[in-house]
Amino acid sequence: MDFEHTDKVKKLMKQLNDFMEQYIYPNDDDFHDHFSKTDNIWVAHPMMEELKAKARTEGLWNLFLPHSENGAGLTNLEYAHWQNYGTLCLGI
Repeated sequence: MDFEHTDKVKKLMKQLNDFMEQYIYPNDDDFHDHFSKTDNIWVAHPMMEELKAKARTEGLWNLFLPHSENGAGLTNLEYAHWQNYGTLCLGI
C-alpha cells in the first residue's frame, strides 16, 4: 500500500500550515488565558467563530467529511495524516 501524501493532501497541508502560522499559533496564549480566567470552560472563546469562518472560507473545515459539498473529499488514508495536526495546539 502506498502511504505517500497525495498532491491534494500536500496542497491542504501547506494551506493548513499557513493558516496555523497566521491565525492559530499567534493566538494560543490568548486562548489559554481565556480558559484559565473563566468559570465556565464550556463557553467558546469569542474568537472561535471568526476562526471557524476563516477555516471554512479557506476550505479547511470539515476535512473529515469524505464526499460532501461541505467537506474536503479526503479518503480515510488521506484524512489520517490530519490527525497529527489536532495535537499541535491543544488550547484551541
